[in-house]
Amino acid sequence: MDDVIYDSASDADLLALHVDGDPHAFGELVRRHRDRLWAVALRTLGDREEAADAVQDALVSAYRSAHTFRGQSAVTTWLHRITVNACLDRARKAASRRTAPLAETERLEQLLEPHESAAAPAERGDLHRELLQALATLPPDQRAALVLVDMQGYPVAEAAKVLDVPVGTVKSRCARGRARLLPMLTHLRPDGMGNPPRSGGRNRSQGASVPPPAGQSDADPVKGGGGRA
Repeated sequence: MDDVIYDSASDADLLALHVDGDPHAFGELVRRHRDRLWAVALRTLGDREEAADAVQDALVSAYRSAHTFRGQSAVTTWLHRITVNACLDRARKAASRRTAPLAETERLEQLLEPHESAAAPAERGDLHRELLQALATLPPDQRAALVLVDMQGYPVAEAAKVLDVPVGTVKSRCARGRARLLPMLTHLRPDGMGNPPRSGGRNRSQGASVPPPAGQSDADPVKGGGGRA
């Protein structure tokens, strides 16, 4: 199958071709979605090496378990679910090994948006560092829910599919996570008061929400919101 046919194939077609033995179909699927999976992993774990390892774990798992995909969700939702689960597994293992607080600042100084240039303005880097530092204080389950809903722009129902939990659980995790983040991020709000923004977003409950990622305003198109059927 040549590149033109690969380009016109749907994600489900590529996965089916992979299951049938096509040696290149899964690689095309990875090419389409790796940037979004990387963004989710990086924002969930806050560490480039851990994020890279989590994505690697997720892709190996997806490669091996492709035959179990039944088409009950979009392929992107399935891939994101596997990636989030890989991130949560790594976060839990890291937490169990940790005997003293890690010096996160040194590592976070090197973190940029996946598509940002190293020449991004300093203030954007500062905002992103503070956001990642705040997210790192949350339990992994709350962090994953907020990354998907508030940073990746998933509808709550879709995030619930990715995390494989009820919609109410996602809402609860987001609410608890926002409440914990608010005292740490109040000074980043434009009015400096931490007042809830006026938003027409269908996912947002009134109260605190996570600021958009560095360099992305509320009006910008959401990156990485794959997985919507």
